[in-house]
Amino acid sequence: MSELSELYEEIILDHHKRPRNFRELPECTCSAEGRNPLCGDEVKVFVRLEGKSLSDVTFQGQGCAISRASASMMTGKTRGKTEGEAHGLSLRVREMLLGPESEPPGELGDLAALSGLRKFPARIKCAMLPWHALEAALSGRPETTTE
Repeated sequence: MSELSELYEEIILDHHKRPRNFRELPECTCSAEGRNPLCGDEVKVFVRLEGKSLSDVTFQGQGCAISRASASMMTGKTRGKTEGEAHGLSLRVREMLLGPESEPPGELGDLAALSGLRKFPARIKCAMLPWHALEAALSGRPETTTE
């Protein structure tokens, strides 16, 4: 296994075992749930907006290491961003996972660890689930999303 693959695996396992921002956010401005009925992953994303800025982003739920790690990294990476920046980040993650294979953009930081999922297309839904929930929350669609 290459050193980069080992590092990516360590990052995913760390976020799975010690998820960041894993808590309900009672004073949230918006929230949305995501479920993957095929594997049982469930996530609820909570966002507190101050103006157009995501002042806090948290999540709760259960699922595989990939969905939990992706949610953990997402909350850290989107906190403090504007809604537009968070949307752009979501698009870059989607492009990294589904677009033409290339080196992940440097601004993705730890999220680049998810790029290895390209070899496991069935797991891409796991990684994208929290991002879909975030997009739903920011779009004012609190109903459960399964995509």
